Parts: sequence; structure tokens; C-alpha cells
Amino acid sequence: MTTPTQLRQQLAGVLDWKEAHAGFDKAVDGVPAAQRGAVPGGLPYSIWQLVEHLRMAQHDILDFCVDSAYEEKQWPDDYWPKYPSPASAADWDESIAGYRRDRERLKQLAADESIDLFAKIPHASGQTYLRELLLVADHNSYHVGQIVIVRRALGIWK
Repeated sequence: MTTPTQLRQQLAGVLDWKEAHAGFDKAVDGVPAAQRGAVPGGLPYSIWQLVEHLRMAQHDILDFCVDSAYEEKQWPDDYWPKYPSPASAADWDESIAGYRRDRERLKQLAADESIDLFAKIPHASGQTYLRELLLVADHNSYHVGQIVIVRRALGIWK
């Protein structure tokens, strides 16, 4: 029989999944600065756009879960960067660091036994904590796969 603690551990683990496919950290490791804003022919996004979109969307879902004063953002403008390339190496580094910080906070949320995962988020319109955590895992997995595809198209994936 699965215990609630085991469920929470599995849920936290899926936010940083590395077993079935490449995780975020592997997908962004070693991307040359000159390739971060490249959009391969036939594909709609650069690696930068995907990384920054992941950071923005994940942060928004975290904010939605924990901030009772949450204000809904505008789709798609508030979820995608305006330019295909980061303005600087520092912007790239900060986007990756921000993604990792928020991923850790979401893992802590999943593990927090004072939170009923099946409870509706008090300020939401019916969404539960479990739904939001699964949404993050699913969304991130999808776009990490896209990063790998872009890297393959650019010839920078092993």
C-alpha cells in the first residue's frame, strides 16, 4: 500500500524527472551562447524562447499556488519572451537559475504534509494543488522535449 509520504515523494520526483527522458538540466547543459537564439528551419522556437517560456510558466503556476493575491497573466504575451535570443549571458543564466529555484519550491510544496494535495486552492476557481503540480510536470516535460528537438536540429545534441 502506498503511503501519503510516498505519493508526495513521487510527485516531487516527477517535477525533476530524469528516468524516462532527458530532464531540464541535461537539456540546457552546454548550449553554446551562439546557438541559444537560433531558430532552426521548420521549427517555431529557439532554445532561449523555450527555456524562458518554461521559467515564466512554471513561476506563474507556483505563484498561483501560493499567492492569495495572484493576478492572472495575459496569454501569450506574459508567457513567452519577446525576442528569440537572450539579451546577455547573464539573462540566460538567470532564467535557468530561476527555473531551478521555482522547481525546488514546487518540490517543497509537493512534500509539505500541511498541504492537502486534493484540496482546492483557496483563491482559485476549483483547481487543486495536485492538479497544478501535475500540470507543471506535464508542461515542463513537453517543452524540455522541444529543447532536445531544437538542439538536434542545430546539431548540438549528443
